[in-house]
Amino acid sequence: MTAGDPAPYAALEVLHVGVLALVQDLGRPGRGSIGVSPSGAADRGAHRLGARLLDQEDSLAGVEVVGGVALRARGSVTAVVTGASCAVSVDDRPVGTNTPFLVPDGQVLRVGRPAAGLRSYVAVRGGIAVAPVLGSRSHDTLSGLGPPPLSPGDSLPVGQPGGRAGGELLVDVAPVAGPSVGPVELDVLPGPRLDWLADPVHLTTAGWTVAADSDRVGIRFAGRALERARGRATAEVPSEGLVRGALQVPASGVPVVFLADHPVTGGYPVVGVLTERACDLAAQLVPGHPIRLRLLASPRRSSPR
Repeated sequence: MTAGDPAPYAALEVLHVGVLALVQDLGRPGRGSIGVSPSGAADRGAHRLGARLLDQEDSLAGVEVVGGVALRARGSVTAVVTGASCAVSVDDRPVGTNTPFLVPDGQVLRVGRPAAGLRSYVAVRGGIAVAPVLGSRSHDTLSGLGPPPLSPGDSLPVGQPGGRAGGELLVDVAPVAGPSVGPVELDVLPGPRLDWLADPVHLTTAGWTVAADSDRVGIRFAGRALERARGRATAEVPSEGLVRGALQVPASGVPVVFLADHPVTGGYPVVGVLTERACDLAAQLVPGHPIRLRLLASPRRSSPR
């Protein structure tokens, strides 16, 4: 909370955290000039869906969950769980995902480990009202900015409920498909250094999987290395700006896709940029998941240099 904010409407007491639980909103864009990346929800589509189902602004913060979480309501709250499909219950009574439900005062909301996908999102009416840092309530795992990762014993203030329809829900359930367990195709726009590859078509024909050391900063691929064009084998790129979804090819030749907590600049060629939708899909991928890339424009072969 900040000076001048209304008193919290309710609170969520953290009882258990599985792998990782972070407060996230849509991040702090526009601060690259001071070395701060946007951060924010890794799966923005899931975050926005939660806000829409609660009839509130998507700028409000929620909780991004990896591996489950248990939260006790201190004051009754209306909540919704989106993103990776998982078992959800209120005091051991099952409730659905992608649909709002009530968590009465004193009862426990439990979000389980997903069967497919990686990140689930808990949104509450009124939003998580922790103190913002540089205009955002998001935790950035690269810089450490924002509220720290959640731990048992933490208490999260819930803001005063609002809504564009006077508190009446416009949508009561969203029949959206959950993350796929099969190969995922990610759409890629050509990047500024696509011609640094000997054959850009290999981006789409190579078989990739998600490496184990992937996180909110980026997804590392595992698979056959890409070859650089003749004359580019030992060339270097001056440090240049990066965006969410940038597909960078480091010296190893195996691509990296940058996600929400990406660095502001990088020094390897960016051969493509994932679409917004593809970034959301990528945020749900677990280690070992197969990936296919689809270029949205026909690549031109690099000229010999």
